[in-house]
Amino acid sequence: MHPGDGATGGPTAVLHRYEDLVAYECDGYTLEKSLPAAVVFPKSTEEVSRAVKYLHERRIPFLPRGAGTGLSGGAIAQGGEVIVSLARMNKLLSIDYLNRRAVLQPGYINLKLSNSISSKGYYYAPDPSSQATCTIGGNVGENAGGAHCLKYGVTTNHVLGLELVLPNGDIVKTGGTLDSPGYDLLGILTGSEGTMGIVTEITVRILKKPQGVKTVLALYEDVNDASRAVSEIIAAGIIPAALEMMDKIAIEGVESGNYPVGYPRDLGAVLIVEVDGIEEGLQDQIDHIIAVCQRNRVREVRQADDAQERARWWANRKTAFGAMGTISPDYLVQDGVIPRSKLPEVLAKVGEISAKYKLRIANVFHAGDGNLHPLILFDSRVPGETERAVAAGSEVLKVCADVGGSITGEHGVGIEKMEDMRFIFNEREIQVQTDIRDVFNPHSLCNPDKLFPKPARCVEVKKFVASTKE
Repeated sequence: MHPGDGATGGPTAVLHRYEDLVAYECDGYTLEKSLPAAVVFPKSTEEVSRAVKYLHERRIPFLPRGAGTGLSGGAIAQGGEVIVSLARMNKLLSIDYLNRRAVLQPGYINLKLSNSISSKGYYYAPDPSSQATCTIGGNVGENAGGAHCLKYGVTTNHVLGLELVLPNGDIVKTGGTLDSPGYDLLGILTGSEGTMGIVTEITVRILKKPQGVKTVLALYEDVNDASRAVSEIIAAGIIPAALEMMDKIAIEGVESGNYPVGYPRDLGAVLIVEVDGIEEGLQDQIDHIIAVCQRNRVREVRQADDAQERARWWANRKTAFGAMGTISPDYLVQDGVIPRSKLPEVLAKVGEISAKYKLRIANVFHAGDGNLHPLILFDSRVPGETERAVAAGSEVLKVCADVGGSITGEHGVGIEKMEDMRFIFNEREIQVQTDIRDVFNPHSLCNPDKLFPKPARCVEVKKFVASTKE
């Protein structure tokens, strides 16, 4: 493929020079970098299909890429693949307010959808922290969540239909109705991290804005007290729209960032609890939440005075990842899931891992649904620190798996956590999943060597396990 190839729309639709490709050497996971062979920019499903057919016929591997905000290396061309960038496929194709759905191209920005339909009283629920820059196509690939997924669910709960270019270039559609018969192909494709094809059109559910929204801020001296309050709020039968927590080091970061709230630096934890719905009864829920916080030794708890204060609290929380750059040269974001009741136990073990590797770990949580984001702070300029950060991150995920959780809640596996998949799946379970992938992607051309451990590594592990039993 070369500049000017008709399949890609002219010379500006293909990048191949080093100075252009270097911008695509990694995504939001920056610990590994690799240049793609080229980057192509289709503008339609048909152009994606023609480009993929060209690559398939020549057995050239390729992968899709959105905004590059992914945090597990899923969009890194580690084998020199061709990147099919969907950045120019960024149109909102149609909106059906009566049936509450929207059809858009994969390069459409998440937050832009809510902004586009806000004046009609609607919004799109999944709200990753990167929603101002991440694409909905990328959200589909990683099954992204966000602060409000406790009540409203993650991306898969809002995807109604997909158009997909298979790795051989064929165009297929799945879903599109509220309850399609047959196998749940939408469920398989959402979260498949680009290993089954390239999504080129998405139909999503849009929601009516809630009548009322109320938000509580609770400040704690001890993160364990905050953790107990989280469990007690859910146990009371209250399902908040969001229930977020930050620990002491995370608070240090956000207060040094661009949206400080003025939290005391000696705090052990901050909780943000939000409820929404029909206005009548919301205040009763807020009063109950405040009472729970008070029973759990809260230092201060109060309700937001107005929408501006609420927005300030959320701006502070949603910039937590980036704010870590104000207190550390580098950081590694992890993404584990645990039962809520295990929060104190897991946080204690994360503290032990921090001490073991001599690295600070800031904890940011979607606490209501047990989705943890430990941020491991390190300095890549110090020999050995990067390796220690990676090892610490893997140990944190092992702790999550050991208490009955998972190694990812929304960031995906990519290349970062492939070997960690063994914490939750045995060899047979991994094989079954790769067999499903191979139905769609038999030649492993589409985003190869991602998501699952490499077969050669499987053999090595089996040999090692066998040798320990002798």
